[in-house]
Amino acid sequence: MAEMIVKAMPIESQEKQAYIYYRDGLAAQNDGDYSEALENYEESLKLEQNAIDRSETLKNMAIIYMSNGDEDRALETYQKALEENPKQPSCLKNMGLIYEKRGRLAEQSGQIDESDRWFDQAAEVWTKAVRLYPGGYLDIENWLKTTGRSNVDVYF
Repeated sequence: MAEMIVKAMPIESQEKQAYIYYRDGLAAQNDGDYSEALENYEESLKLEQNAIDRSETLKNMAIIYMSNGDEDRALETYQKALEENPKQPSCLKNMGLIYEKRGRLAEQSGQIDESDRWFDQAAEVWTKAVRLYPGGYLDIENWLKTTGRSNVDVYF
């Protein structure tokens, strides 16, 4: 059924094929088959021209890298997603999660200056995320306030 809908869509063949790869990647990701998902996402990116769709594909790839513990690659991929579509608050939120985690780990090992740098990076991206999606990340807004890293204009 889904295949018939895609075929009937009034878009070019290349865009249809990019969508099919994306859809197959999403299905594989939902099934936990991350290597198949990444393969499909890579193929989709080769064909996809739409920046918003490319950004969504890159975001999904970054989520896989993040869940596999490859945080550096996740950060790079989130950044690429933001270059395609700067209005992706979930990318900023997830980047902040990585920075905040690194800040906590540095803090636990007594590296206070390093932890502050990571927390500041988390605050920077989280502030952008909150501005893009006001009221959508109440836990982040609370963290920004309780850590004293909230700007006065964070909600505007």
